[in-house]
Amino acid sequence: MTPGPWYFGRTAADWEAYERADELADRFAATAAEYDRSGTFPFAHFDALREHGYLALTVPAAYGGLGAGVHATVFAQERLARGDGATALAVGWHLYVVGKQADSRTWPEPVRRRLFGEVVSEGALLNACASEPETGSPSRGGLPRTTARRLADGSWVLRGHKSFTTLAPVLRYFLVSATLEGTEEAAWFLVPRESEGLRIEETWDSLAMRATGSHDLWLDDVHLPAEALLEPARERNNAATAGWNLHVPAVYLGIAQAARDFAVRYAVERRTVNPPGHPEATSALADRPHVQRLIGEMDLALLPARITLMDLARQWDERPEWRPHLVDAVAACKPFVVETALAVVDRAMRVAGGASLARQLPLERYYRDVRAGLHNPPMEDVVLSNLARSAIARARSGRAGVEPAGEGRQG
Repeated sequence: MTPGPWYFGRTAADWEAYERADELADRFAATAAEYDRSGTFPFAHFDALREHGYLALTVPAAYGGLGAGVHATVFAQERLARGDGATALAVGWHLYVVGKQADSRTWPEPVRRRLFGEVVSEGALLNACASEPETGSPSRGGLPRTTARRLADGSWVLRGHKSFTTLAPVLRYFLVSATLEGTEEAAWFLVPRESEGLRIEETWDSLAMRATGSHDLWLDDVHLPAEALLEPARERNNAATAGWNLHVPAVYLGIAQAARDFAVRYAVERRTVNPPGHPEATSALADRPHVQRLIGEMDLALLPARITLMDLARQWDERPEWRPHLVDAVAACKPFVVETALAVVDRAMRVAGGASLARQLPLERYYRDVRAGLHNPPMEDVVLSNLARSAIARARSGRAGVEPAGEGRQG
């Protein structure tokens, strides 16, 4: 049996974050199918997240937020995703951007203080806009095709086209990556929603995660002041902030847990006709050996995935000196958890049989939504390549095994 929240929640921040998610998850579950079917954005969900202070989860306490670290965020996001995976994934990108900045503090302090203040007091939302139709995911490298041209007075003009702009219907600020014209360098720019020349094209019509509002963003000669340049565009999964990527597998673990929970309830409540000679005319689907095996396989898969995810998040928060040694493990966690989620939802559908394909049940939505995890960063081929390079480097240096990190190392 997978340990309950009592096992993973240890700090006050853990429980405050979890309780906020818990208050909203079941409420969102009641309308998740409606938004999925229509493909419309769940504005009501985000109004509720704002009212409950959930959008300020990762804002540091010094700026008025909860100050949730990676573990508290993952702990809450998994619970929220059990109610509505699309809402959890969408808000997760906002929490990720804020949490990364809370740790790295790479933006100018006046900008950071203003944005964090707007998140806390007004529920402002922000997200990074990096993917492009021509270049794909920025995790694969390459310069953005979006360009930033500097004018004589120091201001900027941005031109370009971004895709997968999650939260596009409600973002107050777009963090846009752009190549500095005439150079081989890129930078991040802060673009307010009301900027002239900024345009949202409602292109999002996806098999999965249909309610994330991940539309296309167009920048048609958007003029920005000099201070709109926030920082150089570095590799997003660097050692200082890589732990925040764990918000992605947390969502897919939550969806898998929701599928498992529904399948178990369905099996207990569903009565089936027994063959002739059976002492009872009907029995619960849960009494069938093959169904019990499927349920056992789901729990057997979820247990190590949950412990791996939660322990990594905990270690990231508690042992900052280990972070350079945890980067590969953090990256590997996403494909591991997503593959687990795919297998769990598949078994949940087998429990329900053909009924699982009906849109009256949530299983077909869970089945579609977990597949989106295959296309969220970090990509599996990139993870495998990095793991292989690390293993080869250790072998060549005479450290072929897994090297213990941080304090307590011998030799």
